[in-house]
Amino acid sequence: MVILIAGASHTGKTLLSQKLLEKYKFPCLSLDHIKMGLIRSGQTSLTVNDDKKMTVYLWTIVREIIKTVIENKQNIIIEGCYIPFDWKNDFNYEYLKEIKYYCLIMSKRYIKENFEDIKKFSNVIENRCHDFSIDMETMIRENAENLKMCEKYNNNYILIDEDYNIIIEL
Repeated sequence: MVILIAGASHTGKTLLSQKLLEKYKFPCLSLDHIKMGLIRSGQTSLTVNDDKKMTVYLWTIVREIIKTVIENKQNIIIEGCYIPFDWKNDFNYEYLKEIKYYCLIMSKRYIKENFEDIKKFSNVIENRCHDFSIDMETMIRENAENLKMCEKYNNNYILIDEDYNIIIEL
């Protein structure tokens, strides 16, 4: 089984992935780690600011990792903001039935009411040494856009509206 955890920056993808790793003992692959490895090693001229190009670049690799995991009847959690919303187009039915996708989306209300906590907990799992200052309006805009894209592509999403207590049962 492949579990894809997507969402905008600071929505808790890494935290949820860590919880799933601890509960199900599935290995976890962070797309941010792959991105930084490629950038730091000079394998790409893309930078941390090239999100759209990085999505295209990383996805060509990640989709083949997903196929390999499924073909070998293994399990993995893949998390990051570099999963395109049209990801399903790259897999036939046999692959799709082995993939669970969750996009974490924070509501405008949740962001406004919890913005200071969102910032405070942004390093709870990993040190964001390249973290750019987040601002409320950008978070609201990115989450609203992600909701729209999930609905457009009929992708599963988890709306974080009242509290941050996400539970995924496999």
